[in-house]
Amino acid sequence: MLESLAEALAAVAAARRAEGEQLDAVLSDQLREIDSLVVTAAGLAATQPEAILARLKAQVGDLLDAMPQMPEDRLMHEVALLAAKADIREELDRLRAHIAAARDLLSEATPVGRRLDFLCQEFNREANTLCAKSNDIELTSTGLALKAVIDQMKEQVQNIE
Repeated sequence: MLESLAEALAAVAAARRAEGEQLDAVLSDQLREIDSLVVTAAGLAATQPEAILARLKAQVGDLLDAMPQMPEDRLMHEVALLAAKADIREELDRLRAHIAAARDLLSEATPVGRRLDFLCQEFNREANTLCAKSNDIELTSTGLALKAVIDQMKEQVQNIE
């Protein structure tokens, strides 16, 4: 009976190890996809200042036509607020840091499920902010794709100890 128990325990350990290796591969693929989407978002974000400037010039022209007495300092203040609101560099930096942290966690030989789950929440928070700040349909689409991959990753993380 002890021999059968030892064999059963060895089989369970082997099955868990195999499942862990499969989950590692799935999560690694998802992290590569997240990384690729972050690179895409960064490229799209690089074009945002020109788009914002063009849109702002049109809006400023309309404003000045409607309110020629608007003080220039007030206008500059509004421009600064718009530029700050649309800047997603901080979110992209944090997403890159989360990718690196997730890869580090996956390389550990200890239980990392809870920490990965928390990291998925952080990924999601940054993706939400990126979408909220987006002024571009392509950037919004990229952000939504990012959120979809993060949700898939979170589902897989639920299977990790």
